[in-house]
Amino acid sequence: MTHTSTGAGHLGRIGLMGGSFDPVHSAHLALARTALQHLALDQVRWVPVGQPWQKARQLAPAEHRLAMVALAIQDEPRFVVDDIEIRRAGPSYTLDTVRELQARGQREQAGQGAPAEYFLIIGQDQYANLPTWHGWRELIDLVTLAVACRGDQRPRPAPELAAAPHRVVELPMPPMTVSSTDIRAHLGAGEPADTLADAMVPPAVSRYIANHQLYAPGAPR
Repeated sequence: MTHTSTGAGHLGRIGLMGGSFDPVHSAHLALARTALQHLALDQVRWVPVGQPWQKARQLAPAEHRLAMVALAIQDEPRFVVDDIEIRRAGPSYTLDTVRELQARGQREQAGQGAPAEYFLIIGQDQYANLPTWHGWRELIDLVTLAVACRGDQRPRPAPELAAAPHRVVELPMPPMTVSSTDIRAHLGAGEPADTLADAMVPPAVSRYIANHQLYAPGAPR
């Protein structure tokens, strides 16, 4: 599959984009591009979740979500999709993913320079809720948090996170209303995938959704 990786790739400044990507959409891409430019990243690794421990609903099959991300990012060589969480058994904890990526990178780059610097790309809601994440105190020691900020809004950490030393940078983002929930709702109401505007999902993704009848009436959403 295009841009699918199981290795750490070249090291340097690496952004991590995790999520269900059910489906991937234009706001995800806008955030990744902003991070790439604003943080001078060498790479953004897209990590579709395997077993989301904070979501109760059923997701589209992992192979479809992985394929949609690969199609969405195919025109940007610095974007890579990584199936690390899909391959790993059990709940998908970001801490486990970062640990595994760092260990993999150390093995592959032993004695060949400084280790990679990881930036965890998240939204403001995720930043505010970070203390609910598994092993969050260790996680903030391993990564710099890159938080999307829309307009004049500033990141607001929970008191517990504010009291813990951590590295955080802001990513300026324009207001965007597209969401995976809205896309699933449109399709679940019977609207054909080819009616999705390019502003919502890349054309290659809408074609994939149509070809595989994802999110059609009666499908999990």
